[in-house]
Amino acid sequence: MGIAEQFVKDKKLSELPIDPIHIASNLLHIEVVAKDSSKKGVSGMLLRLGDQYAIAYATHIESDGFQRFSVAHEIGHFLLPGHMDQVLPAGTTMHESRSGFVSEDRYELEADHFAAGLLMPDPLFSKAMNKAGEGLRAVESLAALCQTSLTSTALRLVQCSDVPVAMVMSAGGRIEYCFMSGPLKEMRGLDWIRKNVPVPAGTATHRFNQNPKMIAQAARVDATTSIQDWFGGHRNLNMTEEVVGLGNYGKVLTILSLIDDPEEYDEKEDLEESWTPRFRR
Repeated sequence: MGIAEQFVKDKKLSELPIDPIHIASNLLHIEVVAKDSSKKGVSGMLLRLGDQYAIAYATHIESDGFQRFSVAHEIGHFLLPGHMDQVLPAGTTMHESRSGFVSEDRYELEADHFAAGLLMPDPLFSKAMNKAGEGLRAVESLAALCQTSLTSTALRLVQCSDVPVAMVMSAGGRIEYCFMSGPLKEMRGLDWIRKNVPVPAGTATHRFNQNPKMIAQAARVDATTSIQDWFGGHRNLNMTEEVVGLGNYGKVLTILSLIDDPEEYDEKEDLEESWTPRFRR
């Protein structure tokens, strides 16, 4: 159990959604304020004045889920071991965060994962997953339940999933990051997608990235793709490719879910191999 989930358990928070502003204000005695951010990428701030603390969250992205995640991210900095010494060392009064799994900084990423665990803690989230269906529909249902963004919900779903599934974030025709479920990682012969590589040509996600209007309108497209298009390997397995634009966030979210059973595919290949004639030369 992670630190965020242990915190939820210790505080006896037993229902979704989890309210990060309530946690900060009433349980941790940290003031929370909304604040416009003119700096690109800044999602929130952790402030210190003497022995008092405050959290300011950015409102330039008009998404309750994004703003709640930003508050939870700052709570992560406050509670995670070693974070306060790093982000607010002696003599400093303000730390600016860039949440949303876009930073390369270890402490920012740890706070992101803390935020996801705080807002979507197990076992509450896994129980809800069992009733939510599959793919993007499940992400949307869980995001509504947890009052979280599609992005953070998709990531958490992938983390908790027991089936081969991945979420991909892209912008400008390039992949910003990809998270794979445990069962997908365990499939042999696959290449893990690296950051900042081009979106695979010919995919629905590639076409979507070329249409800013669809992104701005939060349009969505459902398609079928091949696991080889995204992850390489020797198996030509089919996947669903569900794509949605993230509005003024300017990014594209893709959910990839395996359709074909890899074990059945391997058995079929082995059978075909056993029937292939072999002639002596």
